[in-house]
Amino acid sequence: MPVIDVRRVTREMLTEPIEVHVEGFSLDLNSARSIADQKASQCSKNPVLLAWFEKRTGRHSPNIAYGCQEKPSWLIYAQFRGGSISVDINDQEYVFVYRPGEFTSYLFV
Repeated sequence: MPVIDVRRVTREMLTEPIEVHVEGFSLDLNSARSIADQKASQCSKNPVLLAWFEKRTGRHSPNIAYGCQEKPSWLIYAQFRGGSISVDINDQEYVFVYRPGEFTSYLFV
């Protein structure tokens, strides 16, 4: 059963959001994600999507709701896991949060 975190996201909650405005085209989650993926790829070689939000339905991923924070749980989840690339489409109609995906090699000696 889907969990809906009723706390709404605002622009001020996002870390330096990339703002995208789409006109004359009806967006759905898949088309919005495609746009967000392209924008995030301009900031990082292999960005990793950590969380997303769809205002019309209130759906979000990850599908969690916890705590007493002012921010929505899905956003806290992403930010605490390195989500520093935020793509805000049509004034929070859709929000996607990515972690930079550059590969870091570790040398084991």
